[in-house]
Amino acid sequence: MKTLGKLLGAAAIMAMVGMTSSAKAEDDVRLRLNWMYYGSHAGFALGKDKGYYKEAGINLDIRSGNGSGSAHRLVANGDSTFSYGSCGSMTKLASEGAPLISVMVIDAMGTEAILLHPESGVKDIKDLKGKTLLTTANAGVNTFFPIVLANAGLTEADVKITNVADGALVSSYLQRAGDSVGILGGLDDKPAEIKANGGAEPIAFPYSSYGVNQVGYCIVATKDTVEKNPDLVKRFVQATIKSYQEAEKNPEAAVAAMADIVGGTMNEDAGKAQALEVLKVTLGVLYSGANKDKVLGLNVDSDWADMVDLMKKYSGLDAQSDPKSFYTNAFIK
Repeated sequence: MKTLGKLLGAAAIMAMVGMTSSAKAEDDVRLRLNWMYYGSHAGFALGKDKGYYKEAGINLDIRSGNGSGSAHRLVANGDSTFSYGSCGSMTKLASEGAPLISVMVIDAMGTEAILLHPESGVKDIKDLKGKTLLTTANAGVNTFFPIVLANAGLTEADVKITNVADGALVSSYLQRAGDSVGILGGLDDKPAEIKANGGAEPIAFPYSSYGVNQVGYCIVATKDTVEKNPDLVKRFVQATIKSYQEAEKNPEAAVAAMADIVGGTMNEDAGKAQALEVLKVTLGVLYSGANKDKVLGLNVDSDWADMVDLMKKYSGLDAQSDPKSFYTNAFIK
């Protein structure tokens, strides 16, 4: 009996050690968003709520951001493990030496646009000459704006761009700060936010109408993380794919999960309705036309080639840049 007791005691100790080892094995991961929580981010919240990240051995910490450029820089400097933000913004930073790479795509197509007051008098993009538009300093939407102007026959000097404080873009738009006629923003979130704050549906000039075929929003990591901790990247990517697949099936549950995290007005009926409207736009661009097999998260070669070619032509990207150097599909399947 004493021997049995000792064995049971040893088994209990081993179980406790196993539990401790399992707890230690869970990786702390910080995901840096491109902005404060909005509908497009709901898939991450749903994955956390459903336990998909936990099942993958990840303790996920989702943090808001203040622009894609800022989010990606926080990954480059080690503050965050992954970022969700503009692929174009990441490409620009990587070409300047930031050790960044896209490990999956969520918004496979860009939703960026010039959004204008209905009574601005701007009927054609060329009417923007001499006008003022608002943006924020780190916004990914800034990356391709010069290309839009060039393709419309305008120069950067023709339009005045005024940066406003992070988080104040829509309020500044509604107040027409600096005699502005509109903003640079995403069709996925800004029209819904404008309407939720009492504004009318804005006039939109989508970048895609002016020759900008871009990859939308990526999950970005450092090359060091990809090389030294590929298992973590694989687990995070697979959990994120599962999360957004579930969001496709039940967007309302995704919004509810995000509302639980954010609270406040996001947890009210109007806030949830706004977030759902935004999320549905994102779910509508999970697959580009070139993604024939509809593989969620896939970095499509031709989409990246088109975007990089544009950046070489209009944004000063090194002509020798290889599109494939900015992304990897090693963790998708």
